[in-house]
Amino acid sequence: MNREPKGFSPDPYPYHHELELEITDISNLGIGIGRDEGWVIQVPYCWPGEKIRARIYRNHPNYSEADLIEVITPSPDRTDPLCKLYGNCGGCQYQGARYEAQIKWKRQQVENSLVRLGGISVPVNPVVPSPKPYGYRSKLTPHYQGGRSGKDLSIGFLRQGSRRALVDVDHCPIATDKINHALPKAREELIKAPKKKRGGTLLLREVIEGVVSDPKLLVSEKVGDLIFHFKAGEFFQNNPYILPQLVEYVVTQANAEENSLFVDAYCGGGLFGLSAASRFKKVVGIEISRQGFEGARTNAQINRIENAQFFLGDASSIFQEIHTDTESVALVVDPPRRGCDPEFLDQAIEFSPRRIVYVSCEPSTQARDAQVLLAAGYQAVAAQPFDLFPQTRHVENVLTLVR
Repeated sequence: MNREPKGFSPDPYPYHHELELEITDISNLGIGIGRDEGWVIQVPYCWPGEKIRARIYRNHPNYSEADLIEVITPSPDRTDPLCKLYGNCGGCQYQGARYEAQIKWKRQQVENSLVRLGGISVPVNPVVPSPKPYGYRSKLTPHYQGGRSGKDLSIGFLRQGSRRALVDVDHCPIATDKINHALPKAREELIKAPKKKRGGTLLLREVIEGVVSDPKLLVSEKVGDLIFHFKAGEFFQNNPYILPQLVEYVVTQANAEENSLFVDAYCGGGLFGLSAASRFKKVVGIEISRQGFEGARTNAQINRIENAQFFLGDASSIFQEIHTDTESVALVVDPPRRGCDPEFLDQAIEFSPRRIVYVSCEPSTQARDAQVLLAAGYQAVAAQPFDLFPQTRHVENVLTLVR
């Protein structure tokens, strides 16, 4: 008999109560949604249209969480996952579903976020699929934990539903072939290392130079006709197969025919700005990280781009550096997952660029920020999702706004 955990609330279900459910929807976290007499129950790894058996493990004030015990009636979208750890590893929510269904759900996720959280009514285009649904990820960062002896060392990713426990991973189907080839040796070296911390993170990144593991190593990646240098541990998009399509779309949406200045906020190493430089009279970018700022300037020099200027500072300070007619300005925004700072949004509104292209890996914070821009007189005219993260719930969305 399973003992209920400390602090478990028995209302409305006792611990490990089992029940049959029909899954009617899927949440933005990639979790199946069912209802028992109106009460919402969230169950991972099941899809809309399925009848399942679930086991309750947690009750909240307005919903419960349950484990999937059995699929009684499978959905036509169900498929066999490639990964032997699927369901235990918390990394890939959608690997048990057909890829066509995954991108359909991601489109719905973007629509739901824009409408429900931002009150934004704009047609959402079909998701641009990744050319490679597997073997696409060019960066892998397995965690490790355990004693100082290699015998009890776990190397992998967080277990589904856990914030601490790891699942040991010796092969990852979404990582590139070269990373999977290098992973066993990296694991072996860590296990045999005479001195190691009780926990940490490995780095495996495939770049032009090969698979590297030193986060401080200067590496390079080609996007379109340009070469970008950055340190291996820094942020750079991890799906090189779809990245050129994303960049081309963003630059096209900035519309060089009506705008002469391309402003790249949160510019990082200059990916969007430098990619746009050949079409715009001038590019201005800003980055709060000194490494990113110096990288952007270096990348401009490497690619012999002379009409791009970069500044070091927070995104909101970029507007102090621009002295031009805002009628001819396109502002590209690519903030962290948490979205834009309120100060940046206020100054962007005051600056009043003709066009804003908002790139986001979190549609919910994008919708929140866009609501502020719409209240200031902007209109959303296009929403284009890109599947940079196949087999997971994550989606990149590009929202275009004009005034």
